[in-house]
Amino acid sequence: MDSLIIFSVLMCVGYFFGQHLEKQHYRSIRMRERETMSVPTMNFGAKQNIPQALESQLFVGSVVIASDYFKSFAAGLRNLVGGRVIVYESLLDRGRREAVLRMKEDAIAWGATQIVNVRFETSSIGGQSSKSKNAMVEVMAYGTAIR
Repeated sequence: MDSLIIFSVLMCVGYFFGQHLEKQHYRSIRMRERETMSVPTMNFGAKQNIPQALESQLFVGSVVIASDYFKSFAAGLRNLVGGRVIVYESLLDRGRREAVLRMKEDAIAWGATQIVNVRFETSSIGGQSSKSKNAMVEVMAYGTAIR
């Protein structure tokens, strides 16, 4: 009985602490997105003209985001019955947005006026096949900055 109480308390602490850190990260992302809004990202097809540019350079933003213990536990329960693992969707959302922000911040420091043809690469690190029980996701955003 004591172990069940300890487990429940630890799960509650993990849930609330994880939620707090995630909300704090989202606040930081929203603030930085407002700051970098002046540099738009656009995608062009093969037969579209790219805007005039004096210079262009490839920029990359990369981030690794790990799940907390509560999300890993909840995802493990969800995997028993199958279906969409909603608790991991925020990991990917935060990862994509953070990677784009890192790419844009580097491009702004270079003096870019816009970033064209932004692409994403995602890879899963850890999880069930490794010794680590927490899932981690790496997201890389890359695009061509022009000025």
